[in-house]
Amino acid sequence: MIEVKNLTKYYGDHLAVDNISFTVEDGEILGFLGPNGAGKSTTMNMLTGYISSSSGQALINGIDILEDPIKAKANIGYLPELPPLYQDMTVMGYLNFVYDLKKCKLPRKSHLTEICNLCKINDVSHRIIRRLSKGYRQRVGMAQALVGNPPILILDEPTVGLDPKQIIEIRNLIKKLGKRHTLILSSHILSEIQAVCDRVIIINKGKMAADDTLENLTKSVSSINRITVRLDGNRDEVLGAIRLINGVKSVRADMEREGGIYDYEIVLEDGADIRVMINEMCKEHGWSIYKMANDEMTLEDIFMRITMGEDMPESRSDMPKKIVRLTTPEDIKQAEPEETFSEAVEETVSTDDNNGYTAADDSEKEEAEE
Repeated sequence: MIEVKNLTKYYGDHLAVDNISFTVEDGEILGFLGPNGAGKSTTMNMLTGYISSSSGQALINGIDILEDPIKAKANIGYLPELPPLYQDMTVMGYLNFVYDLKKCKLPRKSHLTEICNLCKINDVSHRIIRRLSKGYRQRVGMAQALVGNPPILILDEPTVGLDPKQIIEIRNLIKKLGKRHTLILSSHILSEIQAVCDRVIIINKGKMAADDTLENLTKSVSSINRITVRLDGNRDEVLGAIRLINGVKSVRADMEREGGIYDYEIVLEDGADIRVMINEMCKEHGWSIYKMANDEMTLEDIFMRITMGEDMPESRSDMPKKIVRLTTPEDIKQAEPEETFSEAVEETVSTDDNNGYTAADDSEKEEAEE
């Protein structure tokens, strides 16, 4: 597990990280978010021992990263935003170098082969890194983080430069790794965080702005009880009928989706549930329901509300203006049973039909041979 206690970092007179504290439990996948300049990368660099803190502690499985950096770093696999690659090495030559650098004790050949299969770079393992596409260089960076099978993985923007198919593969890989690793994931693709993370921390201007599950974040940021219903029927008649339902505070008709079909945004009293009454109303009037859904805030909405506060342009007039600092829930989702490294390899399905080669790669190879 990771324990951060009152971590602070100054660059001269500039306070980059301001007295933050949090814990990441074993087997948890934590999303670490923040706008540019918020102190997110500085925090991750302190957790990995890349830079020292001005004060406070970062404990990696109980080991202080500053007091015993070699032992603490042995527990970490780190993928920085710019992968630390040696461009003139082959992929396998580089992974062998990392294997030696980390003093890995696992069987060399089988371990590196499993990692290459897991990251979908086995078919380019003989190629020089500088001749790979950006997406494949990113995969090689992920592979070096996995050498030694460390219990903690810290991944900074792991899907930068990947195409949609590759992003889905890496997302599935992260979910599998989360079953047997403590994992911190930083990404500007908020849908990615929403898809894989158990919990989210948002840092803003060096301070902890939020720390909770996505469900609790949504409830804390917006307490509005709202549903959207798509109906046919005369708009004025539908509006009048909805206003007569108990528990409805307000209703407005949105744009016409199809001929005579409108979306109705309905704001309800706290705890009110009118779905059954909407169905009865439609049966009575002979109207059809094309859609009915709770109107929940997306992670993008939550992120903007927390990091921008009152400066955020209002898309909804009833959004709260103030954000209260959130607390970590007592019951964090327990990790699923461990699976072996080989099982993770076997469960990962490849969708890469080109094996990393492009026409541009072939032309580069011909030029090099000339």
